[in-house]
Amino acid sequence: MSPLRRGAATVPVPTAEALAAAGTELEAAVATGNGQLAEEPAERAAAVAAKLRERTTLHGGRTVVALAGATGSGKSSLFNALVGSEVATVGARRPTTSDPTGAVWGDEPVGELFDWLGVRARHHVDAPCDVPQEGTAGDLCGLVLLDLPDFDSREMSHRAEAERILELVDLFVWVTDPQKYADARLHDDYVAALSTHDAVMMVVLNQIDHLDEAGVSACVADLRRLMARDGLPDATVIATSVRSGQGVDELRQRLANAVASRSVARARLAADVRAAAAGLRPCVAEAEPALATSGQIELVDALVRAAGVPVVVGAVDRDYRMEAGSRTGWPFTRWAGNLRPRPLRRLRLDGSRAEISQADVRSVLGRSSLPPPTPAARAAVTLATRQLAQRAGESLPLPWAEAVTDAATPAGPDLADTLDQAVVGTSLRSRNPLWWKAVNWLQILLAVAAFAGLGWTLVLTVLGWLQFPDVHAPLWGPFPIPFLLLVTGLVAGLLVALAARLLARVGGRRRARVMEKRLRESISDVADEHILAPVTAVLGRHQQTREHLDRAAAV
Repeated sequence: MSPLRRGAATVPVPTAEALAAAGTELEAAVATGNGQLAEEPAERAAAVAAKLRERTTLHGGRTVVALAGATGSGKSSLFNALVGSEVATVGARRPTTSDPTGAVWGDEPVGELFDWLGVRARHHVDAPCDVPQEGTAGDLCGLVLLDLPDFDSREMSHRAEAERILELVDLFVWVTDPQKYADARLHDDYVAALSTHDAVMMVVLNQIDHLDEAGVSACVADLRRLMARDGLPDATVIATSVRSGQGVDELRQRLANAVASRSVARARLAADVRAAAAGLRPCVAEAEPALATSGQIELVDALVRAAGVPVVVGAVDRDYRMEAGSRTGWPFTRWAGNLRPRPLRRLRLDGSRAEISQADVRSVLGRSSLPPPTPAARAAVTLATRQLAQRAGESLPLPWAEAVTDAATPAGPDLADTLDQAVVGTSLRSRNPLWWKAVNWLQILLAVAAFAGLGWTLVLTVLGWLQFPDVHAPLWGPFPIPFLLLVTGLVAGLLVALAARLLARVGGRRRARVMEKRLRESISDVADEHILAPVTAVLGRHQQTREHLDRAAAV
């Protein structure tokens, strides 16, 4: 940074690269904060960034200085005195400056700069460069001096033109007089509003030839007090008189110093960037709130209920027990269980798709047959999202908090469809337990034993009825072996089926818990994608906007 003197202090001026980077940061802040930044400060910041880009692309190192003042302050006379010729028209009773007049020192082309400023009246001061002008320790080559219309003119077009030029110049020279130096319009509308630009501002108390020495001292002291009240305690105040020439050389020297520094333009633009960033800073908070884990859990819980996960989990439990019964139940009654509809198949969640009929629209769409969420479930989702948005946006300015709420608002039927697809897309199948196969083989053996005992008994009965000699069943203890095979096969099969049913209840609950965890993970993904991610995106934009503004303000 190159230094620029402000009163008795030295102010660092950013390099061209740092200034361009600050302008980029300011533009980025406006872009990322679009919609949540106050309209007027955002437009002001965008205009400052555009002006910075345009001003820095103009060739040459010219310093643009504007003489601005109220009606009758003598700024046109002061302009002529600095130029050394009668360039600006001086009016005795009414303002005559309707268009800005420009004077330029040096031979460097300035047509492009004047076109950008919108100044048509141009005068070239024939003064050699590298030769100090009379009364100064340096030359004014590189100076572009503008005489602006009166900012308190009754003609609104004059005032608008003065304000337009003031937005573009590098250095302000406020020209006032002993009668109007305390004018509220000067101090409230201009000086105080530009208090951040004190490094590129001077105040001239003109026409001091109307006062004695004590009056001049008193007016200068009071003007310094007013400037300090406006936020410029180190303001440069120069007392001048065009008639006597007092103070004109000092003003010329100040201008020569400003031109020699070749950094006034960057100082003005840096002040503009800082002021624009400061104007936008209240639109963002000091930090971003973190999304509470409890709020996320409550949201997922509400979405789980709205998606019908409890119904699915119950169906998984029943489906497991029914399938276990079809594989481990008593072989003679298994067929009866197969007549009942499977719970997951009724919900179209068994992973299979039968042939699609034209009437079965839900199957065509790949939808489940889960009942729609109840009003209570929908209300729970709305409440959970509202609470999450409230916690996420409670420390943010209102526009950002509203953006967070909008991002967290469920998308109506779209969210319901997404939840249903999440349930449909979750695998509800798992590897069958090994004990099913073992019990099934045991049941088959017991059934074979029962059939063998029954068949053996029937054969012996028929042979006895036919009066075959010596037809006796072998005994095991007091009981015939065929009878034992029959009874053991039937009774043991029933007992094994009963034990398998008890095991199936335990296994069904276990599988239900596993599937509930899977479904919850799928619903959590929906919450992340459709609710939490949009909220996080808004908070991320807020963080980017805040960081862009802080970097721009640090120029």
